[in-house]
Amino acid sequence: MNVDNLSPDDFSPVEKRQTSAFATSIKRIISFSLTFLICFATWIVLSGRLDLFHLTLGVVACAIVARLSSTILISRRGIENLPRQWFRFVCYVPWLLYQVFLANLHVMSLAFNPRLIDVIDPKIIRFKSKLKRPMSLFIFANSITLTPGTITVFVSITGEFTVHVIDEHSGLSLPGEMEEKVAELMGE
Repeated sequence: MNVDNLSPDDFSPVEKRQTSAFATSIKRIISFSLTFLICFATWIVLSGRLDLFHLTLGVVACAIVARLSSTILISRRGIENLPRQWFRFVCYVPWLLYQVFLANLHVMSLAFNPRLIDVIDPKIIRFKSKLKRPMSLFIFANSITLTPGTITVFVSITGEFTVHVIDEHSGLSLPGEMEEKVAELMGE
């Protein structure tokens, strides 16, 4: 019997489950391996020590972290989309750094303003995000907090945000462009 010419409908339910289980285990191994390699490379760069003791300690620590968190860093559902996700992430980081730079300039102008008491007007703003996935909400909340002049106070799983802003100008762009960039990054 030539299996190359068979369609998925030609397989029995048991064969389909075995194929599905095999694909899931392959994705699990790839997810673990990539997480381990990223963690271990980071360990080597940050520790700066290449002796046997520190490398062994790094392997053990990274294996534990990879086992516990491999689904956080690399989703098993979209492992085939991983290169595209990483490319979007590499494009998002410079944009975020530019936004942080602009916000730093704005906060610096507030700090050096002779009428400091008049220009700083802290507020709590609330808005509903269109983002749905927890990782998207997480990235958006942390991007807001990384931007000087804004701090994410609360995020609900339904996407309701509470953000502290140092002045009205700092909160004008929320949710806005940053939310769109995170949605693009996460494929929402």
